[in-house]
Amino acid sequence: MRNIKLVVSYDGTDFHGWQVQPGYRTVQQVLEEAVAALTGESGVRVNASGRTDTGVHAVGQVVNFRSATRLEPAQLLRALNAHLPEDVRVLSVEDAPPGFHARFDARSKTYRYYIRNGPLASPFERQFVWHVPQPLDVDAMRQAASRLLGRHDFSAFRSSGTEVPDSVRTLHTSAVVETAGAVPWLVSTATTTPSASRCSSDAGSVLTYEVTGDGFLRHMVRAIVGTLVEVGRGWRDAAQMDALLQSGDRARAGATAPPHGLFLVRVDYD
Repeated sequence: MRNIKLVVSYDGTDFHGWQVQPGYRTVQQVLEEAVAALTGESGVRVNASGRTDTGVHAVGQVVNFRSATRLEPAQLLRALNAHLPEDVRVLSVEDAPPGFHARFDARSKTYRYYIRNGPLASPFERQFVWHVPQPLDVDAMRQAASRLLGRHDFSAFRSSGTEVPDSVRTLHTSAVVETAGAVPWLVSTATTTPSASRCSSDAGSVLTYEVTGDGFLRHMVRAIVGTLVEVGRGWRDAAQMDALLQSGDRARAGATAPPHGLFLVRVDYD
């Protein structure tokens, strides 16, 4: 049996998350159905580096599965994509060592969360960006994000239902970047010179929260983003992040940010 590794990209809008759930459309389900249709093998289990929630997207999800297929990686790439719906694409295929496991061998993951901060959001952003129309103090958000770097107990950002008992994680990157204009992969809004008889609305800026860590708890990134937005709104001070971490109390952190602004960008291995 071969151990086959895939890098997969998907738009999570119409999926009920990654994991197979009876009666719901999930990414794992459609991938396993594509593998079964291609190889004729039943009971194939596709392992992912981590489970994404309903509405969360992935640019570089890593998965592996075992199969006796003799198709070469290039053939598998073409054939799998031919069997997959348009909101899922396999980006690469390779044979992995027999003991490789997409989840257990992962050393770090990188997520990005996108926020449109301005009075106007493009309709093309609505499935991929959280629109926050109120002005945000980006410098304060940056200060708060930097306080999360290093090894901490992230219980304060952990939703109930997390399967792992240990809530200590190490963050290597935790940064907020502000850029003007459209989200990079979306069509820019056409600009014209305003006339006296026309009023134009300012689209504001895009805030990207990028975080890299050795692991993440359930809803952890979204809870961090929700807390950072509260800092940006002036509802809490950036320096309070230290006490919040030490408290381990989820009730003291901010609301969980919506799922559609979150992307799993990259998974790194040794």
